[in-house]
Amino acid sequence: MKIAIGNDHVGVELKRHLTDYLTAKGHEVVNFGTDDTASNHYPIFAQRVANAVVGGDCARGILICGTGLGISIAANKVRGVRCALCSEPVSCRLSREHNDANIVAMGARMIGPVMAEAIVDTFLTTDFLGGRHQMRVDMITAIENGETL
Repeated sequence: MKIAIGNDHVGVELKRHLTDYLTAKGHEVVNFGTDDTASNHYPIFAQRVANAVVGGDCARGILICGTGLGISIAANKVRGVRCALCSEPVSCRLSREHNDANIVAMGARMIGPVMAEAIVDTFLTTDFLGGRHQMRVDMITAIENGETL
């Protein structure tokens, strides 16, 4: 799978770890993040990953900042993104099954590399269930398009 990954200065080490981990599993990882640990701005990297996923250049996206909060909020401003902030695999599984999340965000200050691996594995192997959940995803898209529910 072709995966977009992006991070700010706090997420450099976790991004490197996950890139090596995913590459070893046979995935193609496209780096939209920084490799510089000097302070920078996470919305830039969120937008780059979001555009790659929504534009179809990458199947899924991974975002990393200190808490995962800011970068997920920024990504969700891009039309078509459903970015879920996850700090453990259960919420990640549900974000895929129920919400068809196409980007996962994590906090490098919140979780370690082993937990990040578990979250990413779950994110990449869990399918969207569709059914009643599709109607809800369609409603999210309607809100995004300015429609009143």
